[in-house]
Amino acid sequence: MARRKKTSTTLITTIKLLQMLSGKSRLWADIAERIKKPRRLLAEVNLSKLSRYTSEGDVVVVPGKVLGSGDIRHKLTVAALGFSKTAMLKLRKAGCRCLTIRELAEMNPEGSGVKIIG
Repeated sequence: MARRKKTSTTLITTIKLLQMLSGKSRLWADIAERIKKPRRLLAEVNLSKLSRYTSEGDVVVVPGKVLGSGDIRHKLTVAALGFSKTAMLKLRKAGCRCLTIRELAEMNPEGSGVKIIG
């Protein structure tokens, strides 16, 4: 079976940006490889997992989608390909910052202090 190409222009431009930044940081090269996978293989991370593995002020990348199961009680910055409506509401209510992976990569091209969850 032939491998299908990604068709989302947003996803394609994000992957290209991350590949350009891979010379500055191995983190972005790793994220680019992870989000090239088929959609069914992308990470799906619940808020309960984010809460368990992060602490106040952390910056986190989820190479996939953030889902709304569980609660979060501390502030953090989360970058992901997508957020469920419930996850977005709960994160905003907790005072968290929600970004796209592209926005975080442009803000922090070196990838310093960023954790990967998923």
